[in-house]
Amino acid sequence: MTALRPVTVVTGASAGIGAELARVFGRHGHALVLLARRTERLETLAAEIAASGAPPPLVVTCDLLAPQAVEELARTLQQEGVEPQYLVNNAGFGLVGSAVALPRDEQLAITDLNVRVLTELSLRFADSIARQRGGILNVASMAAFVPGPRMAVYYASKSYVLSFSEALSVELKPLGVRVTALCPGPVATEFAARAGIGSKAKPGLLSMPADAVAAEGYRGLMAGKRRVIPGPRLKIVLFLIAFVPNALLLAFVSERQRRRLAREGLK
Repeated sequence: MTALRPVTVVTGASAGIGAELARVFGRHGHALVLLARRTERLETLAAEIAASGAPPPLVVTCDLLAPQAVEELARTLQQEGVEPQYLVNNAGFGLVGSAVALPRDEQLAITDLNVRVLTELSLRFADSIARQRGGILNVASMAAFVPGPRMAVYYASKSYVLSFSEALSVELKPLGVRVTALCPGPVATEFAARAGIGSKAKPGLLSMPADAVAAEGYRGLMAGKRRVIPGPRLKIVLFLIAFVPNALLLAFVSERQRRRLAREGLK
C-alpha cells in the first residue's frame, strides 16, 4: 500500500487570516489543501503560492455546512493520495446584534460552522495527524475570554474553540500532536462585513494585520503552545481582564457593540 502524502488543510482559505495562514505554511514548505466556497479566489491564491516556489496547493471547493461535507473532504483527500499532517480550522463567522432579534437560522449556522464543523474536522483527522506527528491550529478570538452581549452566539462559539483546543492539546500530546488556539483581536478582514459592521470602522489600538497574526499562529503551533495571543497590547489587555468583575465586562462589551451598530446606522 502506498503511503499517503502529508498535507496541511486550511479551511476558510479564500481570504483574511485563512489566506495568510496558507501563505505562511506554504513559505515553510508545507504541501497545502485550500478549502473554501469561492473557487476563483482559491485558485488565485494557489497560483500565487505555487509561483513563490512552494508545492502547488490542491484546491477543494466545499461548503462545510453541507451535509456530509467532512466525509466528502476525507474521500477527496484519499483519492488524491494525501492525508492531513496539519489542520487549520479557520472557517467561521459572526453576527452583531441582539441574539433574539437576529435570524435564528443564521445564528445556528454560526454554531454549526464555528463549533460543530471545527470539532468534526479535528476528530475526523486526528488519527492521520497523529501518524504524521503534526498539529491542529484552531482560530479562536479574544472574544473567547469575555462574554459578548450583542454578539452572544459568536463570543460563546469562540469560548468553546479555546476550551476544546486546550483540552485536546493535553489529550493528544502523548501522540506527538500539537493543538493550538490562535486568539487574535481585531483584524482587517471580510469578517466585519459578514458580521454586519465595519464600513465605517477605524483600526484600533489592538488591531493587527492578518499576515502578522498568521505568522504568530504558525510559530506558536510549531512551538507547541496551547494558545497564541498575538501582539503585546492584546496580551496586556487580556491579562488585565482577569481582574475585572464580570458585570463590568458585560456592560463594557454591550456598550461597545451598541456604539458599533449606531455608527453603522443599525439598531
